[in-house]
Amino acid sequence: MKIIVVESSAIVRSILEQNLSKFKDIEIVNSFSNCNKIIRTGNFDIPDVLVCGSDISEQSEKDALNIFCNEMKIPVILLGQEPSSLPFFSKLIEKIDKPALNNYSQSFFDTLVEKLTAIISKNSGNNPTSKSDSNKFKILCIGASTGGPSAVSYVLSSLGNNFPLPVLYAQHIEIDKDKPLVDWLNSVCKNIKIKLAEDEEEAKPGVVYMAPADTHLVISYVKSNGTPVLHLSNEEPERYLRPAVNKLFKSAAEKMKSNVLAVLLTGMGADGATGCKEICDKGGWTIAEDKSTCAVFGMPAAAIEAGGAKEVLPRTEISKRILELVANGK
Repeated sequence: MKIIVVESSAIVRSILEQNLSKFKDIEIVNSFSNCNKIIRTGNFDIPDVLVCGSDISEQSEKDALNIFCNEMKIPVILLGQEPSSLPFFSKLIEKIDKPALNNYSQSFFDTLVEKLTAIISKNSGNNPTSKSDSNKFKILCIGASTGGPSAVSYVLSSLGNNFPLPVLYAQHIEIDKDKPLVDWLNSVCKNIKIKLAEDEEEAKPGVVYMAPADTHLVISYVKSNGTPVLHLSNEEPERYLRPAVNKLFKSAAEKMKSNVLAVLLTGMGADGATGCKEICDKGGWTIAEDKSTCAVFGMPAAAIEAGGAKEVLPRTEISKRILELVANGK
């Protein structure tokens, strides 16, 4: 059972984390001082339950809880606060009395864990972010570096009109060269819209969202209708790279499990290899470009060596295979 603890008091937060961690079936994946901070971080581990002891009177806190309960379908246990204080109804919210600072007993934690277990059991099957029972792909991720624009334009222009998935694209590119690349791609790929991704943007089918230069592109969370919400991050470069294909691929694997289809195209180095492996491990599908059509075979070769390539295809066959996989599932 994965839990995020939310509590404004650092002392109480520590008490909750330390005591809940003693239960063998509980993993504290993160902790925050308030709910709004979780949303603003963008890329966070999706919990099974949120334990919230912080003040929810502010509108930003209510809005954040609304995202968790009604968009992400994550159950919430409020410590000492009435769910009726929220401007929306959700059966995913329950309350337990919050002890005074010196009254956190074993009995309280036993009761809390019972409540956690019960609310997960009652709502198991409501959280689209924690299950991967569908074999239908819901997102296409593309990573590329040296020779990438030419390769990506070939793949995108061969996907036909009305491609049914959102496409997330990480390309190693110089600062100030991203907008011209998007303009060029739109000029040669008349069948699909390409744009620079924006923070907190919902990724819609038939649109390609490219990571801006010097910015990581990740999936922040997935709404209850399956729509990914994007996050632009200025986290440290990964192996001197920002955007990093690995960042994109890993977040897709974490948030969308087996519903990810990813393509790793030409490029120098090894970026994308571990991300491809994580997608495979989560049950998704990956295609690496074959050496015969790569400008530089470094990135696809690294993915193949890492066991992260389900298929290796020349560029001329990749779009056709994407369309087959999307139409038929795995």
